[in-house]
Amino acid sequence: MRAPVLRLALTGVVAVVTLHAQQPASPQGFRDTTPFRSGVDVTTITATVLDKEGHLVQDLSREAFEVYEDNVRQPITNFTHDRVPIGLGVLLDISDSMFGKRIQDARAAVDRFLFDLLDPADEFFLIAFNHRPRPMTGWTRDQAEVERALDSLKPTGGTAIYDAIVESLPLIDRRERDRAAIVVISDGADTASNATLRDLHTALLRTDTFVYAIAIDPPARRAINTSVNVQALREITAESGGRTEVVQTSDELRDATARIADELNSQYMIGYVSPHAADGQFHSIRVRVTGTDDRVRARNGYVASPRTRPRSK
Repeated sequence: MRAPVLRLALTGVVAVVTLHAQQPASPQGFRDTTPFRSGVDVTTITATVLDKEGHLVQDLSREAFEVYEDNVRQPITNFTHDRVPIGLGVLLDISDSMFGKRIQDARAAVDRFLFDLLDPADEFFLIAFNHRPRPMTGWTRDQAEVERALDSLKPTGGTAIYDAIVESLPLIDRRERDRAAIVVISDGADTASNATLRDLHTALLRTDTFVYAIAIDPPARRAINTSVNVQALREITAESGGRTEVVQTSDELRDATARIADELNSQYMIGYVSPHAADGQFHSIRVRVTGTDDRVRARNGYVASPRTRPRSK
């Protein structure tokens, strides 16, 4: 069985929200709080805190945070700034334009990101996508399996970013780790998805996953309909609680994955009992750090839907 599913929580301006659901969540790592209680819906927020210069802020206490749902302050029942293991989906563009050095650089960046920069307690899966998503691994920590999958990639076809994200969400739901994130690496605009941007937004409101994107946007001129759509990626990632990095070179790609890893390694988990049942309605969430200029990045709301999907072994 996977760790307790928490109901999706989304936060405001700058924190990353994750939700887990209606079974008792593991209290491991949560300090100075009551444990998650069986039969109680606990909304958990994974929050990234930044100072006014954009540097990560660590070691804040529970008392530093305030959480509001639908503009009503909620008592914080669970809290930790210890690192909580994450289930991560890596979605890698293998369309025509990724041919040659670009796919080689992406393979190297993904391998380093997963096995050098993240924690050994994390797990992940790899999906390659061109005009359709192609799962390359299931949940794994096996470096040889991931490297075989990366080595087998041959760029061809169009780009279906929205489909890749939507089709990865059921696998994210079957994870064992408490936090969940997706990292998309792409150099092109979406040209082939059946899902629309609106479909994707709706799907993300019903999941606890936050999304990061690395947009490869080299200076060489390309047709406008094939150049990466940075604005669309930023819209997706900001609403989910993640962010978009724009890079031009191999060195910048490597640095971008390092910055995302730093963020994943430096987040807070905050829990509270929502006053609402799973009513299928949208509820806003806002998290703030009191008495400072620090910002919190996270989702700005969630649809209160029960999630009971167990992870298959």
